[in-house]
Amino acid sequence: MSQTPVVELPAAVDVINIGLPLFESALRDQGLPVIGVDWRIPGGGEARTVAALSRLLGPQAARIDQANAEVLRRLNEGVPLLVGIDRAGAVIEGMGERDILHCGPSIAWEDMPDPLQRSVRAAVVAEGWAPDVAAAGQLVESGEVRLAPANEHRTVVPMATSIGPSAPVYVVQNELGGVTAYSSINQGSGAVQWFGVDSDAAIERIRFVRDKVGPVLAEALSNHGPVDAFALAAQGVPMGDDVHMRVQATTNLFLRDLLPYLVRGTHPATAEVATFLSGNHLMFLNVAMAAAKSLVEWASDVRGSSIVTTMARNGTTYGVRLAGGGDDWFLAPSPPIQDALYYPGFGPETSAPDIGDSAVLELVGLGGPAAANSPAVAGFLGGRMSHAIAATRSMQRICAGESPRFRLPILDNVGTPVGVDVRKVVELGITPAVNTGIIHATAGTGQVGAGVAWAPIECFTDALLDLDRRLAPDA
Repeated sequence: MSQTPVVELPAAVDVINIGLPLFESALRDQGLPVIGVDWRIPGGGEARTVAALSRLLGPQAARIDQANAEVLRRLNEGVPLLVGIDRAGAVIEGMGERDILHCGPSIAWEDMPDPLQRSVRAAVVAEGWAPDVAAAGQLVESGEVRLAPANEHRTVVPMATSIGPSAPVYVVQNELGGVTAYSSINQGSGAVQWFGVDSDAAIERIRFVRDKVGPVLAEALSNHGPVDAFALAAQGVPMGDDVHMRVQATTNLFLRDLLPYLVRGTHPATAEVATFLSGNHLMFLNVAMAAAKSLVEWASDVRGSSIVTTMARNGTTYGVRLAGGGDDWFLAPSPPIQDALYYPGFGPETSAPDIGDSAVLELVGLGGPAAANSPAVAGFLGGRMSHAIAATRSMQRICAGESPRFRLPILDNVGTPVGVDVRKVVELGITPAVNTGIIHATAGTGQVGAGVAWAPIECFTDALLDLDRRLAPDA
């Protein structure tokens, strides 16, 4: 009669947990070592999505990878030069004299969130088309003012910005790609229009930027000559900027270069403008956005790519477009800002959803991809640099390449991740992290905090399915 063998259990166990984090956290709570692997069912397990992934990562992969290599070349080799400042209606192609360009995808007036409606009303009053914001709203409702997405005019505007034809805009040329892009001039902090404020003071700030800041900067830039926008950003990233949420270092470099030409300025408002510039730590944000737009516009002409070349929010919808996908937007509801720090007395219940065109920066290696080297961004992600590094690592997992110009000293000088690949986003269930400000949802009081917003997966899934359709043999 045989004896049942005695099973000796090991005194110690090394655990690798794949998938559900509950097992990992239970062991860690008991003080046991465990390695967690963040694995998720590809495409959420949805049959149509999984089938599309199988084709796009299988038979179509070589074709897509070749197109993606060209997109990355354009994103990394284009040189955006800030060449001047001009009147929006004079230089933005297709902008009419009764047009207001707004952030994000196309949206009807009645569907705009409160901060964006306030911004549009303020722009209409600043243009002189209406005597006050009430009359401005009626004018828009009547259809006498045309609303259009800035993105569809090679223009990008941050947060809840909207601009009329008299607004001054940065003119950024990507000569290698033959593309010119535009952005508004930053209005600074406080109760201002780009934060969804339509007060008399906010409207006066629009006029101040138009009538004084624009002309003073235009004169200085004309005397200085073209500014290599990303050469400045490449210096700012090792100095702690992500060049999205934190732009202080790059702004200082920009103003340092312009300083000799500012002090020689002939405009009577030069001293007043210099005071404004010295207190506006976000001044370079809009320059960087226009520079990024000039690159993604060039890259958008590449057919058959899986890389995202537009990512924008209007506070109601979140939209993406793919290189080679034409003018088609893929939309999902704009999300809240998930990892956030609020001013005292404010919180998620008072906050508008994610808004603005500044997510274009995340597509070229700035913002979220550069989080690892920014202590300021780390403060919104738990306070430790390891949290900021994790944000960059997540972007590495969904990007097709890395930047040769934006380097992260904290990660052994590796380049920031570039080229959000919709296949990786949908396969892994990891969406881009966008560093952004937070504005009040309804009160029209301006900024209430800042944080990191994670894009919704639905618009990326729809873009992936459209790419699969376009690349089908009989398409």
